[in-house]
Parts: sequence; C-alpha cells; structure tokens
Amino acid sequence: MKIGITMPQGCDREFLGMDAPAAWGRTIEVAQQAERLGFESLWVYDHFQVDPPPEEAIVFEPVVELGALATATERARLGHLVLAAAYRNAALTAKAISTIDVISGGRVELGIGAGWKEDEWRAYGYGFPDAAERLAILSDHLEIITRMLAPGRATWNGSHAHVIDAIHEPKGLQQPRIPIVVGGNGPKVTWRLAARFADELNLDALMPEQVEAALPVVRSRCEEIGRDPASLRVSVHVWGRPGVPPGSPLRARLREYEALGLSRTILQGFGAVSDPTLLERLAEHCDAVGMLERGAPTSAGTLS
Repeated sequence: MKIGITMPQGCDREFLGMDAPAAWGRTIEVAQQAERLGFESLWVYDHFQVDPPPEEAIVFEPVVELGALATATERARLGHLVLAAAYRNAALTAKAISTIDVISGGRVELGIGAGWKEDEWRAYGYGFPDAAERLAILSDHLEIITRMLAPGRATWNGSHAHVIDAIHEPKGLQQPRIPIVVGGNGPKVTWRLAARFADELNLDALMPEQVEAALPVVRSRCEEIGRDPASLRVSVHVWGRPGVPPGSPLRARLREYEALGLSRTILQGFGAVSDPTLLERLAEHCDAVGMLERGAPTSAGTLS
C-alpha cells in the first residue's frame, strides 16, 4: 500500500499570520520535504475559502497550485482530493489536468467528485443544487472527461454539460490515459460512477471496519456492469493526524488498511506549515511498516 499526503492549500487556516508570498513559499517547502521523505503522492483539496465560519484567509486555487507543484517536484504523483465537478467546465478540467500531466512528466491523477461545501458554493455564485443534481453533474462530467482523454474528438450531450466534436491535445503522457479517481462515500450513485468511469475510488474518512463493510458493495457495483472488481483500486483519505504522538495506533491502522487490500492511504499534512517536524514523524510511522517510496520519478505509463 502506498502513502499519500495532503498539501497546504489554506482551507484549514494553516496560513494564518502569513502573507501570500510566505504562504506559497512554505507550500513548496512542504511539498519538497514530503517528496524527500518518500510519500508516494501529494494531494490538494478543492476549496475556495476556509471551513465555516468563513473568514478572510489565504486559500490558493487548486488547479493552479497543482500545476506549480508539478514544476517543484520530481517523483511524487499529484492529484486533487477531489475537484468539485460543478466548479469548472468539464472539458476545461480535462484540458487543465492533461496540461499538468505533461508539465509533471506524467505524474498526475484526475480526482473528481460531486462537491459538498455549501458556504463556498453559494459565495462563489454556484447556488447549491441538491445531492441528486450534484451527482448528475458529476456523471455528465465523467462522460465528457473520459471522452476528452480518449483518442479522437469528444462529443457528449448531457443534461448538465456537453461538448461537440471537441479537439483535445495534448491528452497527457500516461497510457492508456491519465488515471481518474472518483471520491465519495455514496454506495448508490458515487460508487456506481466509480465502477463505470474510474481507475480508483477514494473513500473519505472511513475507519478500517467501515472500509471492510464497504468493499463488498464496491465489488458488487463493478460486477453489475461486468467489470472485474480487481481493476478498480480503492483508497482512503484519513482525516486528522492519527498516530503522530509516541505510542499511537497509526502503524496498526495502516496495516489494517493494507490487509483490506487498499491501494493507498492519504494522510493530512496541513499542520506541516507551522510544525516542520510533522511530516518527519508521520514518515517514521509509515517507514516502520515499509510504506514509503524513495528513488526515481514516477513517470508516465508506470501506473498499472
């Protein structure tokens, strides 16, 4: 099992007391430290303002941030955890992520979900559709993104998004395409969308026993459409910073996730902005169970 880590973006108030240049400089330092320590992947949230209650604080735009991290790192894979589909035009999302894949030398994964953070939806003028509509938007976006990443031109006429004979080059470096990660815990819709479109399903904040209960349902969503369940990787995003203090359960928890067959666990690294030792302490636990990577860049075409 591989270990990823979330990068500072600002939505957890990690930049309070900093000006924008200092905040960005610290973000680069954290990313490069994480890569040196052997974390397999670096992930950026898709938020525009801090968690409620909203306040004036630095929050970087995540697509631009990921592109910049691509130039500041060499080995780690890069992705969003996860883009809210409705925030951007679907074809433009595919174009942006494909460009970052080229910039990074083929290290990007396209993470996408339905979105949930009502305060910023409304603040930025998107309204706040109900869950069914947000999931319908996600479905249309996945239809378009998969067509944009495939050979040839893309056409799709959906209820919430469409493209007409769209030309998309470059399509990225990875073959057969940039991996798609669908994020969310909804067994009825989200997991079916993951089975149809994704290379990986990312479960959000589920404990090992919850993951164990979810996996048979995920497998059934693949089997419903004749997909081999083994072809859909499953990962988990762990909120908080479990296991940083001495004697913590992080090592045992990571072993539990690995025993369940998860491909990746993503830990939170926001606190590294103010605590330069946080990543080192997390890395010590991960290294003790053999889950860190060091060495050559993870280049295009190496992800099975």
